[in-house]
This record gives sequence, C-alpha cells and structure tokens, in this order.
Amino acid sequence: MPGMVEIFGEQGLLASHAPGFVHRPGQLQMAQAVERLLVGEDNQHDPDTNTLSSSSCACLVVEAETGLGKTLAYLIPAVCSGRKIIISTNTRNLQDQILHREIPLIKQHLVPKLRAMCVKGRQNYLCLYRWHQLQAGQRDSLFADSAQEQIDAWLQRTRHGDRAELDWLAGASPLWQKICCQSHFCLGNACPEASACFLAQLRRDAANADLLVVNHHLLFSDLAVRRTGFGEVLPRYETVFFDEAHHLEDVATNFFGHSFSRLQCMDLAGDIERSAQSELDGEAQQEAVAAAAALVGAVERFAVACPAEPGRFSLSWEDANLARAYKRTEHLAALLEKTTEQLEKLNDHHDGPWEQYGQRATDLAARLQHIMTGPSEGTPEEESHHTYWYERSERNLTLSATPVEVAEDLRETLYASVRHCLFTSATLTADNNFSYFLSRMGLNADTPSLSLASPFDYRNRTLIYVPNRDFPAPAARGYQRAVHERLEALIRCAQGRALLLFTSLQAMEAAHASLASRLPFPVFIQGEAPRHTLLERFSRDINSVLFAVASFWEGVDVPGESLSLVVMDKLPFEVPTDPVIMARMRRITSRGGNPFFSFQVPRAIFTLRQGAGRLMRTSADRGVIAILDVRLISKGYGRQFLKSLPPGPITHDLHRVADFFSERAE
Repeated sequence: MPGMVEIFGEQGLLASHAPGFVHRPGQLQMAQAVERLLVGEDNQHDPDTNTLSSSSCACLVVEAETGLGKTLAYLIPAVCSGRKIIISTNTRNLQDQILHREIPLIKQHLVPKLRAMCVKGRQNYLCLYRWHQLQAGQRDSLFADSAQEQIDAWLQRTRHGDRAELDWLAGASPLWQKICCQSHFCLGNACPEASACFLAQLRRDAANADLLVVNHHLLFSDLAVRRTGFGEVLPRYETVFFDEAHHLEDVATNFFGHSFSRLQCMDLAGDIERSAQSELDGEAQQEAVAAAAALVGAVERFAVACPAEPGRFSLSWEDANLARAYKRTEHLAALLEKTTEQLEKLNDHHDGPWEQYGQRATDLAARLQHIMTGPSEGTPEEESHHTYWYERSERNLTLSATPVEVAEDLRETLYASVRHCLFTSATLTADNNFSYFLSRMGLNADTPSLSLASPFDYRNRTLIYVPNRDFPAPAARGYQRAVHERLEALIRCAQGRALLLFTSLQAMEAAHASLASRLPFPVFIQGEAPRHTLLERFSRDINSVLFAVASFWEGVDVPGESLSLVVMDKLPFEVPTDPVIMARMRRITSRGGNPFFSFQVPRAIFTLRQGAGRLMRTSADRGVIAILDVRLISKGYGRQFLKSLPPGPITHDLHRVADFFSERAE
C-alpha cells in the first residue's frame, strides 16, 4: 500500500487519477497524523484481563476547517491500515457523502475489495414478524392495498429491509411505525421469522465489513448497552473515528443518563391493549386490557400532580409544587411492577410479546424511582453525578437524570474498550486552543492535537461586519428594532442571497414579521417546509432570503452565489436557566472555576464558528459574515470570539459592505 505522500502529494495518486483533486498540505498533514495514530504500538491489551485501560487508548484530536478535505484524510489511512474501523458522524448528510462519494473513490483507486456499509438504528429496518402480523389483520385502515403490493415487491429484492430504500414512504408514516424493528417487540431466537430476519442479516454483514459508518446516537447506544453487560448493538471494534465531534458531549449526555416519560407509559399501555385485542380472547383479554387502562389512569394522575407550566425545570425535593408528584411516585412505580406480574402470567400461558412488555414495565418503574429518589443521601447537589430535572410540553411530561459531566463515563466505556480514537470537526478550538474540548471529553491535556486552517482565501474573498459601539447591546432598549433595520440594510446591499441565523424562535419570527413585506426578494422561513425543501428553494432562487434558527447554524451547504451573506443576530449563548447548563456551571463554580469563561464562552464560540462556516463552501465563494452584537467590541471576552472567526478583514462600516458587493457586480 502506498504511503500518504504517494496518495495525497502534489504528484500523488489522487492528483493523477481523481478529477478535480487539489493538493492541500493540511490534508496530507492530517492523513499522516491519522496514519501515525493507527500504527502506534503504545496501546496494547493487558494480557491478564484482555481489556484496555483508558490510558492505553491512543487518541488524536484534529480541527480541520472547511475545504481541507478531512473525510478523505482520515478514511484513506483507515482503510490502508487493514483494521476494522467505525466512522461515527452526527448527520445523515455526512454519512451519505462518505458512502456515495468518498468510498467509491477509494475502491476505484486504492482498495477495490473494501467492504463498507452503513448501520442505522433498528427502527430503520423492517421486522418481518410485525409485517406478517399486520398482513394477517388487513382491516387496519392505515394499510392500503397499493402499499402492501409495493412493500411485497420490495421484500423480494431488499437485503436489509432498510426504509431509506422506500423513497415513496412519508418520513412520519404511521404504517412504518407498525412494521419496523423495535427492541420491545423483538422475540429473538423464538421469532418464527428468525432465519429470514433483516436485522440478523445486517449484523452478519456488519461483522464481516471492514468499515462501518454509524451515527453518534447508535455508537453511544452501543456503549451504554455494553456497559450493562447484557449485549451489544454493533459488532466488536477497536478503532473509532468521530467526525462532527463537537456534538459528542451532548449525545453522550443523553445515553449515559436516564429518562421516564408519560408517553413511554402511554405507548406501553397502547401496545398491551392492541396485542390483547389481536392475540387474546375471553378473560385473558379482559385482564390485559384492564391492566393497560389502569396504567393509563395512574400515569395521567401522576402527570396532573406535576406543575403544568411548560418548559424545563430542576427537580427540587424541597419544592412544594412537586410534593404531590413525589407522593404519586410510589403508586405509579407499584402499578408498573404489578403490570409486570400480570404480563408474566400471560406469558406463561400465551404466545406473544408479553415478556418484552413486562421488561418495559420493569424498566420504567426502575427509572422512575431512580430519578424521583434523587442523589444519594448526604451527597451535596454540586457533587452529585447526575442532575435531576423535568420537562413539560403540550403533550408530554419527561423526567430525567442527566450526567453533569460525561468525562468519567467516557473513560469507563469508550476509552477502556478501544485502541484508537480520532476526534475531528471544523470547530474544536475556542480562543485558539483545545482545552475546553479535551476537558469535557475526559482527555489528558497532552493528548496529541492538530489545528488545520481552511485553505480558502478568507482575507481577500470575505468581509466580517460588526456594528460600531453606538449600536444597542442585546439587553438594551431598541435592540430589536435596530437589528431589523440593520438586517434590511445588509440584505439590500447583498441583493438578497442571505441566510439569517437567529438565536431564538421568537427573534426569528419577530424579524420575519417585520421584514418579509419590506424586502423586494423571495423570503423563506424555517418551519414553512421541510429543511431540505427550504434549502433547495433557497439555493435555486439566487436572490432569496432564508430566516432560520437552531439546526441551520450548521450542516447547511449552499455553494455559489445564492449564499453570499450570513447574518447572526447575536452571540449564541445558551439559556443559563436550563437545568443541565445550571448544574454544569455549579460544578465548575464548586471547584473554584469561572463557568462563564471556561464553559459558556467556549460553547458559544463553537456555535458561532459553525454559523460563520456556512458562507465559504468552495474556494470560488465570496461574501460577508455579519454579527449584530456590539459585545464583540465592547466586552473583553469579545476578543476571544473575534480570534475564533475566519481571518477576513473586519469592518464597522455599512458603506464598505455595500462596496464589497458592488465589486462583485462589476
């Protein structure tokens, strides 16, 4: 196998054979660093335990900015190493890019026999048992003859039963919910369809693959299951590459915590009732239906006992408003345990999913009690491993116990079970260092790291606009009106072609209401159509304007003239009253740190950099990044944000913005 210079060099294999390939020194540098990670011999198994300690896991952290070509920079040394490797991403778009663009290139020029595949969560695959159950009861009004015929034909040719192959099936299809694989419906080896099971075939193929592409949620689901000692989600692996790694702490937080919700109980009750009506009769059916009704009543009484105000709030054992909920906890947990006993009796005399339903009831009872019991007696709140909170929405009530820090969980699961970890993203540094990311991920301060700048010519092709000091600060009176006026001026300078990123839904809607009728350009707003549809329209209509929040701050890839102006309304600090954010800030304070500078600022910088990264998607792009927050120049911490932005010239002058766009027109 050729070395990295022979592949990525100016006269290398890719330069000679891959159309459009441009030699990038940073890409070669990254590939060489990944190669060194994989060939290092420091990370050996302990021969006595046949396991790895966290100190024996070799880690590499690489920030590779837009345009560097980081996916090839880690994929090629990965496949050249001959090791079985998991590639974990946060988005489906990146998975598709890897599987449909990068892997074919590698197979064509380097490793023709490379076996690479994507593994998704089990709900993405059809369950033959549930399919045949549904076929047997075609009275279901949701089950159309045309759908039956199409799925029947598809089942004759599909290998894994992946719903992505059914491009005609709506994303939120109720039909798919009735026929997809679900752990609580799985009969395992007792299933009459076990020999033909798509999920079993997927796992066999995954075990034989050289490279698996998964998402972060599935990877951490696997780590959480392995931690219990009761199985695994993915085949054994010793090397994991995390792309879009800036999302890892938030994803890990979900899987190393516990949650209980009203809808989980309602779903269980609904499943019990439906199975009872289709698979039981007589007294057994009546008892099962009655058990389901009792569960619905108990969880509704528990939900009513909790405060009705919508939002996310801490669970405080001294809060008088929660006293009724704490009293209802034991009753609901006891009823869930009684439900388990009733289902076990059914399982002794009747075929069906009764054992799985019983396991769900037991698990729900355990989680409810764990959350509502709170930290161990005598443990100070600021030292508890978890923070406890609840969320009330229009349809649901969710209780959660969330890790305050995931560093120790990662050491016990990920770093203790693999030989190599690569963490890469376009945004892993704040104030030009990796200290925040390393500490939150439980990595040593001396972990090898590499920061590689974008090869794009930001200095000559971009301009960064920040209002001058007389612009109102976000908390000042008149800020909203000033933002709307400045947005209109900037959009007119750019002749549309603008992506407007807001830090809240309320701010986006207010700006849209103010500007939509005043702008002489097509206007789109997040929520009026699916994300991919909006982006397609925005890209196609060159002079359009797109108002957006949240997910549009990253993952938007619109090269060319359609996106020539990116505006962020203000610095994207998270809401400090969120229970998890509050708990993490308290933990830092209890250890003598400053949570604003060591936690809130770095997280806001990551998000700001992601938003700014929407502008330059190719070397031919050109445009303006505008941040309408005077704190960038009026506050000391503003310098950290400015240092983290692309190296374009900064201006406070709207006339210079207008001149910049006029130069393009000429």
